[in-house]
Amino acid sequence: MSELYFLKPKYQNRISEQPQKNSKFREVLFQFFATITLMLGFWYIHFRWNNSLNMDALWFSIPLAFAETMMFIGTILVVINLWRVNDTKKKFPPSRIKEVMGKDGENIRNRNIKIDIYIPIFNESPELVEQTIISAKRVKKLKSWDLNIYLLDDSHNEKMTKMVKNQNITQITREGKKGRKAGAITNAINITGGDFIVIIDSDTRLFENILLNTMGYFKDENVAWVQTPQWFCDLTDDDVFANDPAMFFDVLQRRRNNYNASFCCGATSIHRVDALKKVAIDRYEQRIKKLKKEGQNIEDIDVEYIAYHTSEDIYTSILVHSYKKRNYKSVLHPDVESKMLSPLDLITWTAQRFRYAGGTIDLIKKEFSKFLSSGLSLGQKLMYFSTFWSYTGAIWLLILIISPIIFMFTNIAPVTSYSNEFFIHLIPFLFFNQLSLMIATWGINTNRGAKFFVAIFPIVLKAFWDVAKNKPINFVVTSKTAKGGNFLPLVKIQIALIALYLVAIIYSTTLLIIGERIYLTGYAINLLWSIYNISALWAIIKAALYKF
Repeated sequence: MSELYFLKPKYQNRISEQPQKNSKFREVLFQFFATITLMLGFWYIHFRWNNSLNMDALWFSIPLAFAETMMFIGTILVVINLWRVNDTKKKFPPSRIKEVMGKDGENIRNRNIKIDIYIPIFNESPELVEQTIISAKRVKKLKSWDLNIYLLDDSHNEKMTKMVKNQNITQITREGKKGRKAGAITNAINITGGDFIVIIDSDTRLFENILLNTMGYFKDENVAWVQTPQWFCDLTDDDVFANDPAMFFDVLQRRRNNYNASFCCGATSIHRVDALKKVAIDRYEQRIKKLKKEGQNIEDIDVEYIAYHTSEDIYTSILVHSYKKRNYKSVLHPDVESKMLSPLDLITWTAQRFRYAGGTIDLIKKEFSKFLSSGLSLGQKLMYFSTFWSYTGAIWLLILIISPIIFMFTNIAPVTSYSNEFFIHLIPFLFFNQLSLMIATWGINTNRGAKFFVAIFPIVLKAFWDVAKNKPINFVVTSKTAKGGNFLPLVKIQIALIALYLVAIIYSTTLLIIGERIYLTGYAINLLWSIYNISALWAIIKAALYKF
């Protein structure tokens, strides 16, 4: 496949979706039904533990009730996240440096604002990167802005160097690749001297008005960064890989503005360099002091303006948000200001999701105690914890996935009985949970994302396992072209589970037909449960079979 496939009219002419319109009525409606959902959820969980455990099969009943409880904790965190839309007020862009410095700018000469666009790359195609540079050159600016574009090149590719010279922008190289992307950005900050940096990926094509639409937020001197939504112009018609990021950016991240907890996601973010430097230098001094006290070597310790980590974006966000000497803020700008390319084969998609999961889990393991004692507000802690908690869903999902299989083969129920009392507690909770979610995400399709949440549990479990074994989670650059090959081995667990479901259904149905089982209600419930799980698992198998 040509690396410039996205220049075809089919993709080139696509227009990004508009962000959700903020409806106060819909917000209040969500809050009303979400409150009912939580009340019914507590009622159901209380019932499960006190009145529905199958005392003759506690080995089955307790793990399932525990998994349901853990998933309900996730529901609580989602409700808190979605509670309110509180967009940061947009402002006209600043023209001079004093307008974005506040008290810090009282003694600063009223000079131009220096803005640097950074394009970190590693072994990408020069043809692809050239399109990114061309788009960056079209970005509009005020006359009083000094705007420069820098290619942070860790690949040392002669063809890339030639292309950069033709485009007449500055190429920054370095010895080694320490810190990978974060290290390249840290190195560039020490060289370019900008007041603000725009971080984009090799495939990010900026829209012309991105700076005119976002720089105004920095008139609040405490705004440390602005994240804009990522939008993929090459999504397949049925979004076979569930790449559409609208749920994440337009719903989850956008509502985190309410708690000043929208975190940086790397590409298409704008950062106040002074904030990055203050936090990084303070952290560096603390680390040096600690290492000297312990008698350890300090020669290889860098000042990390962007934290050196696989999940460098969220790690840096936590460090800046928790900086106790300054109440730094973040902004999720709701409008799409760029377009990017999505993973279009399962091996690339899987590697990306594994990196996201592994990096976040590794961050929890290394920094959770500091996270609890940090300068984060309660709302910020809840939002970051919600991100961390979402990955634990893979553990509870494993129990929820195998439960109907156990029932089908053994006819042992995880509850005392599938009685009217059980359904009176369960069905209202499920109904209002779906209703409140539908209201909060109005206009955004969440069905495919929900199925992939189930289907990728082996990827997340492997990430947990690797982190537990202290196996490093490597930073792998996401490929920008679709690879060919047989990807079914990547989903062998999902295929095996579907086969097991089918055998279990045939076995249970046969026993029901010949009269060996009279547990009809339990059979019907677990059959429906099995069918949903099969459809969720099939979603990723379908992705494995997809050819771009």
